[in-house]
Amino acid sequence: MSEKKVLVEVKDLKKHFKVGKNAILKAVDGIDFKIYKGETLGLVGESGCGKTTCGKTVMGLYPATSGEIIFDGIKVNELKGKEKKDFTRKAQIIFQDPYSSLDPRMTVGDIIGEGIDIHGLYTGQERTDKIYELLGTIGLTSEHANRFPHEFSGGQRQRIGIARALAIEPEFIVCDEPISALDVSIQAQIINLLIRLQKERELTYLFIAHDLSMVKHISDRVGVMYLGKMVEMAPSYELYTNPKHPYTEALMSAIPIPDPEVEREKNRIKIEGEIPSPINPKPGCRFASRCRYATDICRQETPELKEAGPEHFVACHNK
Repeated sequence: MSEKKVLVEVKDLKKHFKVGKNAILKAVDGIDFKIYKGETLGLVGESGCGKTTCGKTVMGLYPATSGEIIFDGIKVNELKGKEKKDFTRKAQIIFQDPYSSLDPRMTVGDIIGEGIDIHGLYTGQERTDKIYELLGTIGLTSEHANRFPHEFSGGQRQRIGIARALAIEPEFIVCDEPISALDVSIQAQIINLLIRLQKERELTYLFIAHDLSMVKHISDRVGVMYLGKMVEMAPSYELYTNPKHPYTEALMSAIPIPDPEVEREKNRIKIEGEIPSPINPKPGCRFASRCRYATDICRQETPELKEAGPEHFVACHNK
């Protein structure tokens, strides 16, 4: 992996929101990671941990409070005007909700073609042919181009969102929980479509999700977030078979096993204790109040993300 090209690099990224007179919500509070060209980095954690905020900040939908976002060697969070527009040509996002992310007043053809028009990529018949080609890529036909979003199912709408992201031929796509609003029977279809498109177009993904099984299936490496912090990162197989952070251990123990007898007998780790607030958090490890291994140093000093094994990084004083 070290020989691969780094496409996206995030350094000490912070995104804070002012939520009161003296209250600061630290949604993302100093995280670092790299995404190599052609790979999928999965990002997991419970609701409210900051993973979606992280993805949107990387894309520039939220301005970063501090830190650096570097895309192909260029600091993108400092770009403006034409340079910012050039970045959006190379990076796109697939949103979580296929119902609210598509303009109900636009036809599918116009939704997919909007990015093409903004960047001036194709006109006339070439534009039309490109839209039809994209519809075929996602499993729809040219006849669907003149229909409106409300005429499609949730899975079809998400496919249209994928076609919109692909329209300007990006290199990098943030997949913001693209399957969480879909039926289980449709989720596998969308995941397989994303995997196929990645191979065909040499795409790089930041894949944000709750479903740990799906993340394992699609990701090369996985990062685990907890209350704005990255607590562990490792190659997918390594993380799922050898989790080191206590929070990751608990997450992995909660993954259901498709065998009733094994599922009944497995040792599930329950997380107990008080859930800390991301608003003006106390010093120390964010997970200390719920950790069965916590000691005094955990409540006083914030652990750094350090290498605990080959390509396996963990932020824990006890590892």
